[in-house]
Amino acid sequence: MAIWAIGDVHGCYSSFRTLLEKIEFDPQRDILWLVGDIINRGEDSLKTLEYIYSIRHRTVLVLGNHDISLIGAYYGIKKPSIYMEGILKSKKVHDYIEWMRYQKFLHIDLEHGHCLAHAGISPEFDLGMAINYARVIETKLRGKGAKDWLKQMHTDGVYKFEPNAQKSDREKYFLGAFTRMRFCYSDSKLDFKQKGKPNPLVIEQKGLKPWFASDSRRGIELKIIFGHWSTLGYYDDGNVVCLDTGCVWGGELMAYRVDTQDNEVVSVKCKGNLNPFKNEKK
Repeated sequence: MAIWAIGDVHGCYSSFRTLLEKIEFDPQRDILWLVGDIINRGEDSLKTLEYIYSIRHRTVLVLGNHDISLIGAYYGIKKPSIYMEGILKSKKVHDYIEWMRYQKFLHIDLEHGHCLAHAGISPEFDLGMAINYARVIETKLRGKGAKDWLKQMHTDGVYKFEPNAQKSDREKYFLGAFTRMRFCYSDSKLDFKQKGKPNPLVIEQKGLKPWFASDSRRGIELKIIFGHWSTLGYYDDGNVVCLDTGCVWGGELMAYRVDTQDNEVVSVKCKGNLNPFKNEKK
């Protein structure tokens, strides 16, 4: 049995299947960890979701911001992108959404010393806090009031963790940290606007650092696998590993082997979506 973690697929179905062939993935034997954002912007989000759903008993999925947007679009909270329309028109859309609602925001594997979260783990959280706070929002998304909760979560974000803040504000912070985080300030306040790669201009002039490089970051005993940051690309410092290598933008789609000491990395070149913003302004 092999355990492979795969970066943001974003509906790039052909690249995804090519990568699975390259790592010789066998759904009867192996397990896939998917870092989230499995749909949207690629050439076929519906096929991607259909396939992942068909092997769902051999997958671990942590939800990303685009996956949450799909659920929001299904509930009528958000306007769907053109790339989601095929899913929303599918006869099985209810099954897909119900399955997605029961996926995780954080996956822990003590045996292999790794954990999985779409954007990472807030520098404010130790492992116990991360587990507890992920469960809070997982419970909300799975509950009968999921639609109303998501509608509340889609209002203005919360950038700083305040333990004594209102319950809804704490939950906004948890959701944003697990699904949208990239940079933070020296006081660990998150910045959800900056999307570029870390460089001296961002670090020195704006006072921002990658969340995993925060001076005040709490220690996490496990290696964190995350995505969400295509401009960062593949990054592995021994404590965290980013697997978003920009497939949908014509980059690569990457797989990282979790269950071996050498953590083999395999990638395929992606054609991307020829015009990712096609029709989005219409």
